[in-house]
Amino acid sequence: MTPPRLGIGVIGAGRVGAVLGAALRAEGHAITGAYAVSDESRERAAQLLPGVPLLDVPALVERSEMLLLAVPDDQLAALAAGIAATGMMPGGQLVVHTSGRYGTEVLAPLARAGSATLAIHPAMTFTGTRTDLARLVGCPMGITAAPELLPVAAALVVELGGEARVLAEGDRTLYHASLAHAANHLVVLVDQARESLTRLGIEDPGAYLRPLMEAALEESLRHGRKALTGPVVRGDAGTVASHLEALADLDATDAPGESGDTSETYRALARAALRRARLPEQARAAIRDLLEDHPPTEDQR
Repeated sequence: MTPPRLGIGVIGAGRVGAVLGAALRAEGHAITGAYAVSDESRERAAQLLPGVPLLDVPALVERSEMLLLAVPDDQLAALAAGIAATGMMPGGQLVVHTSGRYGTEVLAPLARAGSATLAIHPAMTFTGTRTDLARLVGCPMGITAAPELLPVAAALVVELGGEARVLAEGDRTLYHASLAHAANHLVVLVDQARESLTRLGIEDPGAYLRPLMEAALEESLRHGRKALTGPVVRGDAGTVASHLEALADLDATDAPGESGDTSETYRALARAALRRARLPEQARAAIRDLLEDHPPTEDQR
C-alpha cells in the first residue's frame, strides 16, 4: 500500500532543505512552497525545486500538511516559537526539523499547538546540488520522536533513501559533536596539508594526498586507533621535533589573510595520537615534552 502523499512546505531552502525537498518530491509528495531569504537559496530552490513558489512562513504554514524546517541550529527554537505564536497551526500537522543538535524538545511549542514533531538528521555533508540526491541512498539518519511517531520518522527516512537510527533526546548533542568533529575538522586538516604542499610547489595537492588519506580514512573507519601510523606512534621524537620546527617556520611566514594555524593543530592532534599510542614511558615522555605549547629547544632538534 502506498503511504499517503503530503503537501510539504520547506522553510529554509539552503543546502539541506532544497535537497531533501527534491528527494521527497521525487517520491510523489507535493512541495507547496519554499522559504528562501538569500539570493543563493533562491537560486538553489529554482534549480532543485523548479516551479515551486517562494512564499513567506505564514503562507507555508497555512498551505502545508508537513513543514520541513531546515534552518541553522541557533534559529530553530525562535522559528518554532514564532510559528506556534501565530495560532495558525492546524491539529495533526507534521513538523520535521533537520538539526543534528536537537531532538524534538526544541519543537515543544508546536507540539503544544497540536503538531506531530520529528527530528531527522542525515549524517552527511550537503553541497546543495543534485549530487546530494544519490548520496542520500544508504545514508544513516538520526531520528528522534515520541515512541508512537518513530514509525512515521522511519518511513520518511526510507523515502529519502536513508537508514534510520533512533537517538534519545539527551544524546543528540554528543551525537552532533561527534559528526561535526569528524567531518568539519577533517576539512581543516586537509586544507592545512594542501596549503603546506602548495608552498612547496606541488600543483595539485589534493591529488597528491588522495592515496594516503583515502587509505588512512578507510583503515581508521574499520579499525579506529589501530590504524595509527607515523612518528608519534613509533616514538620518533627527533622526527616530531623537526616537524614542529618546519611548521613553526611555515606559520611564521604566512601572508596576511592566510591561516597560520597548522603548527597549533599538529600539536593538538599529535597529543591525541600520543594518548592512543602504546609506547614505553621514556619515549612517551620525550614526545609529550616536545608537544607542550612552546617551540623545541636546540637540544630537542
